Amino acid sequence: MLRVAVVGSGPSGVYTAQALVQQQDVPGVTVDVLDRLPCPYGLVRYGVAPDHEKIKSLQNNLRAAMEHPAIRFFGNVPVGDGPRGLAPRRLLELYHAVVYCVGAATDRRLGIPGEDLPGSFSATEFVSWYSAHPDAAPGGFVLGARSAVVIGVGNVAVDVARVLARGAGELHRTDVPDAALAALAESRVTDIHMVGRRGPSQAKFTTKELRELGALPGAETLVRGEEAALDPAWGDPRGLPAAARRNVEVLRDWADRPPAGRPRRIRLRFFLRPVALLGDGAVRAVRFERTVPDGRGGVAGTGEFEEVEAQLVLRSVGYRGVPVAGLPFDAGPGTVPHAAGRVLREGAPSPGEYVAGWIKRGPTGVIGTNRSCAKETVTSLLADAAALAARTPVTAEEAHAVLRAAGRQPVEWPGWLGIEAAEAALGRRLGRGPVKIPDWAGLLSAARTGG
Repeated sequence: MLRVAVVGSGPSGVYTAQALVQQQDVPGVTVDVLDRLPCPYGLVRYGVAPDHEKIKSLQNNLRAAMEHPAIRFFGNVPVGDGPRGLAPRRLLELYHAVVYCVGAATDRRLGIPGEDLPGSFSATEFVSWYSAHPDAAPGGFVLGARSAVVIGVGNVAVDVARVLARGAGELHRTDVPDAALAALAESRVTDIHMVGRRGPSQAKFTTKELRELGALPGAETLVRGEEAALDPAWGDPRGLPAAARRNVEVLRDWADRPPAGRPRRIRLRFFLRPVALLGDGAVRAVRFERTVPDGRGGVAGTGEFEEVEAQLVLRSVGYRGVPVAGLPFDAGPGTVPHAAGRVLREGAPSPGEYVAGWIKRGPTGVIGTNRSCAKETVTSLLADAAALAARTPVTAEEAHAVLRAAGRQPVEWPGWLGIEAAEAALGRRLGRGPVKIPDWAGLLSAARTGG
């Protein structure tokens, strides 16, 4: 019988655990899913926009997997060398195998002057705030800002632009924490500029997300036709891949249409590369260089510049993995070196150590991509089952005692159900549906009461 630890309870971690306990080749596999946070589901809970209720409902599928009798959840258990973390070498003393599914926890940087001015944030910081991540900084993202610039043209950029453009009344029915909802209700933002350095045909958002911008009741979406026409495919997008063609067709419908007089405007801009954030004590504008296609799929600068007013800048230029102390890490792609999911130390597979998800392949794909990624890793782990079973970790009871020791106070599944119950009760008191608890103390208190 194999006992496996899965580190991370987002989709990649849950799919890995599910694949392990549902396979038939190695009987009796049990899985402990460990997470630094007291709540499961990773980016499904803390990354999916609050108004995307259909995607958020994926939690129901993840819940069904986590309630398998051979899977146990231990939240509030940090992993990694350090004063509070369980070191990877220690985990290998507790389990036959460990699969790291820790995602990509930080943002790529622009590397330009002024990037750290007050008023400039990563999109992840903004998402964490309105998603009630317990590590999120306090509010203040939108109060007083008139003009916001979102740098990037992927789905996360669309999400943050859409949340800025929605009225508080539209978000009232979501699980946005109460303090964030109040701040968004007081927002003075009227103009939201979403800016990409390349053209419409190279934007990374999906057509469904793009169309949602055009359906907002209190905002209008504007496109400059002469700017978008720098894209060689703008005039005739029929040769593009289907997703890019649909995007261009939607944008062409919006190009140069007259303003409708709605209270907020989302301005989609293309062929502008940020070169500096400007301000004295706080950001006041973003300086962009005009770009043009270089004929090789990229862009070249023109030496022409434009300044766009902004009191709020949200940088959405991609995620990046961070090292797990005690594991090897390739800083270039921001991943753990591996071969078909087997962790490589000095080029050789490390017995008992595996990876899945973004820390394995980089921040690519959609939620469903994690299922095939997890399957590959589980296939490798099961192929190693005989060698893994020969290892002699401590018993399950001893392993769980270690998890509960050293002041970690792990949150097990009944504790998580207590958090869910507390969030439902909070929502009822506020006249809303379930409302997320946004702080560590509140989450752990709810877990103790419910667990």
